[in-house]
Amino acid sequence: MTIYEHIKKFAGRPVRKVKARMETPTDPAGTAWRVTTDYDGGSEKFDRRFEALVNSAWAGEVRALVIGEWGESYDTDAPVEKIVAAADKLPNLTALFLGEMVTEENEVSWIQQTDVSPILKAYPRLQVLRVRGSTGLDVTPLRHESLREFAVETGGLPSGVIRQVGECELPALRHLELWLGTDDYGGDATVEDLEPVLAGSRWPHLHYLGLRNAEIADMVAAGLAGAPVVGRIEALDLSLGMLSDVGAAALLAGQPLTHLRRLDLHHHFLSAEMMRRVRDELEEVELDLSDAKGANDVDERYVAVSE
Repeated sequence: MTIYEHIKKFAGRPVRKVKARMETPTDPAGTAWRVTTDYDGGSEKFDRRFEALVNSAWAGEVRALVIGEWGESYDTDAPVEKIVAAADKLPNLTALFLGEMVTEENEVSWIQQTDVSPILKAYPRLQVLRVRGSTGLDVTPLRHESLREFAVETGGLPSGVIRQVGECELPALRHLELWLGTDDYGGDATVEDLEPVLAGSRWPHLHYLGLRNAEIADMVAAGLAGAPVVGRIEALDLSLGMLSDVGAAALLAGQPLTHLRRLDLHHHFLSAEMMRRVRDELEEVELDLSDAKGANDVDERYVAVSE
């Protein structure tokens, strides 16, 4: 998934933009509805489109919602209150993407988020929650019985948010994806902050763990080498970050990884020799070692998404 172009599918459904005036669609449940505005329309256009959706005769059939630009999103919090207030009109909503903007609309580090926990409280049937942007983001710890996929895409994820996520009771969670980013944009986490995630004890059904876009990828890999959660997952994703030979060697020296179905390391800084070693030791695992940047000096390494 990239932040440089709009997604075309979400939650297994094609994305279609909501208009203020539109005919009743033939398959409201089979579409991911995107509510957004533009520079000229501002928040007023977003509000018109959002109200058109939630007040439509088919709102009760909507399963997936993509919230894009809501108007001066660099200076205005995500419309969590509006989404919460619409819960009675969207009773079957199971998937939400909050902040799906490309860089031409807003840099990821500029997107103003807020506490997203009220959404989870208002939508007990929600199964997928994906959030882009970490400025102002909070995830007040809670228990949610239905959430299966939770992702936070950032250029810098604060340690406090990671600790909040680690305190959430999510018994149905199968997919956890955190873009750690760089300290230059608020990504101040350490491996110690990730300890609840590496333990994974609150998420007994987790099968995918993504600790992506990490400046501290080598330290994360070393932490994963002995992490209890690794033995229970099927897919490990350390892509988009600054993983080097040091981190890859630590990962391979730890607990066995041969049980993994997939290991994603794309956008990395491994040497050709280390890539061969990874392939040799994990020959039965589906590997993604694409987008190799070379074994550059640390000062020349970079995460895929920052500002």
